[in-house]
Amino acid sequence: MNLTYSGKHALVLGGSCELAIALAVRLIETGIRPLLTYRSEAGRQRIDDRFASSQGCCGIAFFDLGKPDSINTLLTAMGKELDYVVDFAQGDFENFIASADGDEVAQYIHENVSMRAHLLKEVGRLMLARRKGRLVFVSSIAAQWPNQGQGFYAASKLAVEALYKNIGLELGKRGVTAVTLRPGYVSAGRGRSFIEKNEKEIMRRIPTGKTLSAEEIAAAIMFLLSDSATGFNATELTMDGGLTAGKQL
Repeated sequence: MNLTYSGKHALVLGGSCELAIALAVRLIETGIRPLLTYRSEAGRQRIDDRFASSQGCCGIAFFDLGKPDSINTLLTAMGKELDYVVDFAQGDFENFIASADGDEVAQYIHENVSMRAHLLKEVGRLMLARRKGRLVFVSSIAAQWPNQGQGFYAASKLAVEALYKNIGLELGKRGVTAVTLRPGYVSAGRGRSFIEKNEKEIMRRIPTGKTLSAEEIAAAIMFLLSDSATGFNATELTMDGGLTAGKQL
């Protein structure tokens, strides 16, 4: 299947993670220029190390959901041309509901939901001016099927899924569409060590008997960005090998 793309510029939030870097490689190969965001010097270094030889095929910009001023910095870096947004950005906060610190909970929700809503408002306006745009939010099966201690993580994912869904509902007729991808267990980043520690139990639960790779996630996102996938709008797609399809024995 030969995929085609009508855009040339992509914003990749959370661009220093392993999944984002795998996607950026595919974007560049397709002729799409990604702008990868980072929020720490370690993240910036990961991007630099991977794309130092790309010579202008990849942009890089600071963005931190916890720092409101960074939205303006990011908007300046983006310029006026923006065809795609792929959102990997997510803060790490796992705690039991009954024991979580109230201020930490409020800050986490503010950063991961409220600040993202502000950014999406600006991105939506930019895309509306050009009457085209495609957004992909990378959520998690935890939104539907959280482990203990993932209540706040799941809540933020569900809230952001609702934001992306409504972009598709509200702007679809004006050329701007959105879709959410819910991956299952991915052998990348923080997930890799968890899988290694619980491999036997995880594999038992997955009907396909295998976890996902960063390359598989990147390939799925490339399809969702393609002209062939425009019919997927204002919806969530689960990619977990069947993990959440049936009851767990």
